[in-house]
Formats: sequence, C-alpha cells, structure tokens
Amino acid sequence: MPLTSSGPTSRVFFSQRLRLHYVDWGNPEAPPLLLLHGGRDHCRNWDWVAQDLRKDWHIIAPDLRGHGDSQWSQDGSYRMDSYIYDLAQLIHQQKMAPLTIIAHSLGGNVALRYTGLYPETVQKLVAIEGLGPSPKSIAKRAHLTLAERMHSWVDEQRALAGRLPRRYASIDEALKRMQEQNGHLTPERARHLTLHGVNQSEDGTYSWKFDNYVRSWPAYDMPYEEIDKLWARITCPTLLVYGKESWASNPEGDGRLQHFQNAKVVTIANAGHWVQHDQLDRFLAEVKAFL
Repeated sequence: MPLTSSGPTSRVFFSQRLRLHYVDWGNPEAPPLLLLHGGRDHCRNWDWVAQDLRKDWHIIAPDLRGHGDSQWSQDGSYRMDSYIYDLAQLIHQQKMAPLTIIAHSLGGNVALRYTGLYPETVQKLVAIEGLGPSPKSIAKRAHLTLAERMHSWVDEQRALAGRLPRRYASIDEALKRMQEQNGHLTPERARHLTLHGVNQSEDGTYSWKFDNYVRSWPAYDMPYEEIDKLWARITCPTLLVYGKESWASNPEGDGRLQHFQNAKVVTIANAGHWVQHDQLDRFLAEVKAFL
C-alpha cells in the first residue's frame, strides 16, 4: 500500500519531566485510536495502518520515552511502570478515554498492563506479540537469585555505558541494516522506516533514534503472577495477534490465554514478529473485522 495522503502533525506532551513526542493524524471528531510501537522502533512505523484507518478514527501514535523523537531518560532507566505512566498521562491529558488501542511488542506489553490497571478506559485492544517473555523463559529466569539478576544488570549497564551509537555513512547503509533485520519488508517500506528512524549527526553520519539503554531490561519487574492478575482484570474484547514465523511464544499454546476474560488469538501465516509490516493487508482485515 503506497503512502499517498498527507502525513500526521507532530505534537509533544510531558511526563515525569520528560518531553515526549506523538503524532496526530487528525479527524478529532472520530473515536480515539492509539497506536503504540515496540522496542527500538518509532511512531511512524504505523503510517500504513494509520493511513488506512484515519477516515474512521482519530489516531494518535506516541514515541515511547527513549525512542523516536521523544526525550531519553536521564538516568538510562526504562522501567515498565514509567512506560505505563507515560501512556496514562497521554490518555489523561488528551482526554482520550474511552479509547481503542493497537500496540506492538513492548508497546503491547505496556498497553495490556495499562488496560488491566484501568479497564474502564479501554473499549477494545489489539496486542501484536505483546505478552512479554514466554512461561518457559520466565521459569528459566526464576532460578536466578535477586543478587544474580542485579549483578547481570549492573554488568549490562556498564557495557551499555561504553557502547557508542552505531553510525552509518549514508541512508542506504542504514537501510541495508533495516532489511537485514526483517526480510519481509518491501524496499519502499524499509526505506520509509529508515528515513523516519534515523537522525543525521553533525559529521554527516546517521544513527538510529533510540537510546541504547532501552536494550536493558530492569533487574526486577512486577511479579509475573501479578501481571497475570492484571490481564485477568481486562474486560474489553482483546485480540492477540501472532506471526506464524515469529520467535514469540503463542499464548494459545503456552497457556497464557487462560488469564484473559474476553480474548482470542489470531495467527497470521508468512509473518514474523512485525506482523503489521509482514502481512499488512491480512492484518488490517483482521483488525477491521475485530473493531
């Protein structure tokens, strides 16, 4: 699907003293729809979805803290409670509730927990591979003591402190990296995502628009049994989307679907983790039928 319509308007809001960016696709009289991207991504990855849905929805797509054109955390910490607070603040400040949310990966994780905390504010929720670590991964991590997790986290933080942003000599060089990451992307789509996903430095090189510290998962998070309880508090219809070729564990097979009151799983063939890019038409068809 070519991008032919005019793009969105950039706006900002503030949360925990951070200047955070979002785009507004207009049509403010329509019902609100929030699109939330995943880790090391940016709000313009939703452009094809937004263009298709903007006639019927008032679409807002934020950049998570540390991503895109949003400010980076000053202490290099990116906890789930901070992401959730940012989402709650955007919805509160823009008076979006009750709203519909479509979210991917890390954004899906944030949206699911937010909806469990504030079930009355969300009418429908689509989460693309957003449930986080599989039960198998959680069981493996459970054997680690807090001291072991903290040691690992400290080592990881030190390593990231010394890691410089990767620089690319040209847009085409960054584009090549984008295509290596996802072989399903068309050249046009990969270029669009790259153009909106990099900044040009003073020396003329390009680097990705995310803080390297977002790669680090905190040493401790909400207890997983409490996250299960948050999922159980979600009352709205929920669509959990998975790519058949993805590495992510499908909740229909690993038991996590049982925690939801009103959810169904859709698995899309010939798609990996970025379902909305890999099979856009099929994804939009599923979403429109659900909404």
